[in-house]
Amino acid sequence: MISISRRAWATIDLSALKKNLAQVRAYSPCSKIYPVIKSNAYGHGMAEAAAALKASNTNISGLAVATVDEAIRLRQIEAELPILLLNGFMNEEELRECLARRIEAVVHADYQLGALEKVLAEEVLGDARKFWIKYNTGMNRLGLGKRQASEFYLRLQKCPNTELVLMSHLACADDPYSKEFASFTQQQLQYLAELRGELVTASKQDVECSMAASAGILQWPDTHLDYVRPGVMLYGSSPMAGKTGEELGLQPVMTLRSRLITIRDLKAGESIGYGATYVCDRDTRMGTVSIGYGDGYPRSAINGTPVLVQTASGSVRTRMIGRVSMDMITIDLTGIDEAQIDDEVTLWGEGLCADEVARAAGTISYELFCKVTPRVQVSYSE
Repeated sequence: MISISRRAWATIDLSALKKNLAQVRAYSPCSKIYPVIKSNAYGHGMAEAAAALKASNTNISGLAVATVDEAIRLRQIEAELPILLLNGFMNEEELRECLARRIEAVVHADYQLGALEKVLAEEVLGDARKFWIKYNTGMNRLGLGKRQASEFYLRLQKCPNTELVLMSHLACADDPYSKEFASFTQQQLQYLAELRGELVTASKQDVECSMAASAGILQWPDTHLDYVRPGVMLYGSSPMAGKTGEELGLQPVMTLRSRLITIRDLKAGESIGYGATYVCDRDTRMGTVSIGYGDGYPRSAINGTPVLVQTASGSVRTRMIGRVSMDMITIDLTGIDEAQIDDEVTLWGEGLCADEVARAAGTISYELFCKVTPRVQVSYSE
């Protein structure tokens, strides 16, 4: 049998995922939790993440995904937990799929009301169904205006066996140190509270609400309300401007690694890689690592982006130099005499926060995780 060495691999630490979920509960002790596992659990594996979250010691009330396809796939592997469909349904057919699979759809646009009333009128009374009415308080992506949200809520409330949640989404909660953004967040919360009060008066019933995703959970306790929807914080990264997941006490879940495949010595003045974007300002020992943008490592990463080299004497932090290629990057090994071919290199994760790497690449950790390609071998640990 041919022995093929691993060239790039990601290890997913499910125990870290569970610990980050416990952090959500510590921040929001009274809210129901719907962990967000859209986009293949932010690149971490939807099936594995769902199973780990359900099995954790922290109680969750449901799971959230973005698309109908994701919701259907999740229902095939998770028969019990409620599933929240964040992007809602486009037509009657998708709505019927949601109802048949007990998927809780977000209602965010007026074109959905006709489909709702038609399909619900056809339904034989039976299992309860649940919809989330999305009120646009300032994000201006999805969501109904105040009058529409109120009308939708009160009309759907009259349908038998129908449970409703009023929801919105924070636009600027990731930077609490900006007075402008803080004011914007407080205004959004006020808008939601006002509509909630009006609906309570009109319906003479309590109205459950949801507003906080990761940033709201971490920085805006007044937004926690009845439900929270943690996303990137579950995976150990920060939604907050200027802070890393490590600084927030979160644990990395994905660790991306590769290995050194060559080492060479260059003279001052020699260049490295496509476009000769890095010219050695001194005699330089450099190494080539078997990972590139074909594996999901960001091509936008600049000279100086941090990496960790695992040598025989321990882990050493160094930097990327030269342009990212499809299959390779080059790193500075000057002064790291113990580095050898086949040494492991950590691109992000354990010991190197993905938020720091993302900052150097001009992006966010969410994108790093989601762009890891199938060429990377993935394994899971507890």
